[in-house]
Amino acid sequence: MPTGKTKGFLIGAGALGVLAVLAAGLLMTRADSSSCEASVDHPDWSVARRWDEAALNAVRRDLPAPTVHARNLFHMSSAMWDAWAAFEPAASGYFVTEDHSSDDVTAARAEAISYAAYRILEHRYLDAAGGSDSIPEFDSLMESMCYPIDVTTTEGDSPAALGNRIAAMIIELGLVDGSRESDRYVDDSYAPVNDALTVAASGTAMIDPNRWQPLQIENMISQNGIPVVDGIQEFIGPHWGHVTGFALPADAGDGLPLDPGPPPLLGNPATDQEFKDAAVEVVRFSSLLDPAADVVVDISPATLGDNALGVNDGTGHVQNPVTGQPYAPNLVNEADFGRAVAEFWADGPNSETPPGHWNTLANEVSDQLTELRIGGTGPVVDRLEWDVKLYFVLNGANHDAAIAAWGAKGYYDYVRPISMIRYMGGLGQSSNPDGEAYHPDGLVLAPGLVEVITVETTATGGPHEHLAGHEGEIAVLAWTGTPEEPEVQIGGVAWVRAVDWVPYQLPTFVTPSFAAYVSGHSTFSRASAEVLAGFTGSEFFPSGLGSWTIPQDSFEFEAGPATDVVLQWGTYYDAADQAGLSRLYGGIHVSADDLKGRLLGAEIGQTAWSLAQVHFGRPGNG
Repeated sequence: MPTGKTKGFLIGAGALGVLAVLAAGLLMTRADSSSCEASVDHPDWSVARRWDEAALNAVRRDLPAPTVHARNLFHMSSAMWDAWAAFEPAASGYFVTEDHSSDDVTAARAEAISYAAYRILEHRYLDAAGGSDSIPEFDSLMESMCYPIDVTTTEGDSPAALGNRIAAMIIELGLVDGSRESDRYVDDSYAPVNDALTVAASGTAMIDPNRWQPLQIENMISQNGIPVVDGIQEFIGPHWGHVTGFALPADAGDGLPLDPGPPPLLGNPATDQEFKDAAVEVVRFSSLLDPAADVVVDISPATLGDNALGVNDGTGHVQNPVTGQPYAPNLVNEADFGRAVAEFWADGPNSETPPGHWNTLANEVSDQLTELRIGGTGPVVDRLEWDVKLYFVLNGANHDAAIAAWGAKGYYDYVRPISMIRYMGGLGQSSNPDGEAYHPDGLVLAPGLVEVITVETTATGGPHEHLAGHEGEIAVLAWTGTPEEPEVQIGGVAWVRAVDWVPYQLPTFVTPSFAAYVSGHSTFSRASAEVLAGFTGSEFFPSGLGSWTIPQDSFEFEAGPATDVVLQWGTYYDAADQAGLSRLYGGIHVSADDLKGRLLGAEIGQTAWSLAQVHFGRPGNG
């Protein structure tokens, strides 16, 4: 929790300067705002929802740095909360606590919230990728609600001044919160121990096979389509474990506010086999991505979900608790399901990164609820109160998830599957000391999945016939990569050399630009699921069923799906677990990354929900 919260505090000159500079080039010409007639695009949305949607659009345009966007969403949400709470005697602000009254509290809150959110977003996205579109959107939203952006005062009791004060304080504190915002969030002190893996070449060399290895990608493009100049990855956010969080323990100096414990390591007697088995498991997921196999599976909540925390032991739910009826079967092609999961959860719809993805899902949930009761109990609240409180705790949890997950990433600096599989596959097989291509650090053999290429298997009609000339190497049954015409072609699954293995991702992206352990998706998703379960008072989606349709022929990595794929979840936890598992289908995480991330996320989400209730002033929590 930040310090220095006051009633009627003074704003530092630095923050005032920021506001003045921003306002100077972005003035809205409004001689008389009293003549303005509001024309909001979504009159059913609360003012907080409008700003959340505007922020998500800015995230979609910017480079996909989940850490930075989680922080921006949290700071905007906290600003909106502090503005709302200033007019609620029982509530307390997070960064700023002031007490205000108004003859029209609804109007005063809307105005204060808007100025607070506007100033935060304007500051954070002015120089960001897509800023030339994001800033006009923020300006337009202010204009649509008749709030002149040239009102920059932080003095006095007006709602605009209150909003500007809140934003100025958050901007000022953000410059000293460990994020290195003034350095564009870059930590130059990090250097990878391994030289880059050239994706277009076969194999890889590693100084330490347990450590992260950057990739060299020809025509590298970020997840939301922005070209990256030099083609060699740089670790995004290795310092993020030092950032000031929402409800996390204070940084003890190691940048590891929550320690998941070490991941499995190659060559470590206690975990060597787990490391090797994890790599083979990723190959097995890759082998399931061929729709021509025509395997049909039931992906309804009757079959999938209801896992215990940190494991994949669920067999589905007996019935929908809302309807009292069993869940109907949802039969799909197994490969279409795997590909849909990998693409849907890759970074969220329209690339708003995982924190934004869970904002999108939370908004869908809120729209479906017929009564809004915080925690599922107590009085019915209006949509503004619901949204402001939900964004505050949800994005507080996601901010903490980014800090904890990237703290582990920076501390453990763990290897990605593409390096694991290519490195071990290049060494040989570790299953049979008396067999061909043996190496103690090689891949584990698995008949029909990981095999040695031999003269017999490359003979005419043999499974490895097309790999003739590579006898003595290791082959894996896996996705073959993006086809030449992905709009109409499918890569499919075939035997490929282990040294050429690629994950189910775009060839311009391949694998995220930071270490693997723990999975950010798993941590964000479980933290968000805990918040939604606590906030709504039920772990189940409204009506007992959440869903999202992946339309026919909408895949980006290759052609498909052949028909619509409807992803379904009974609970928020089911959705979160699927988000984590999607990274194995996508080939960019191993199980330890996912499962340990879920454990971190659960603790983070529960702690964030508890702290938020203190600020809400809920009975028994403050």
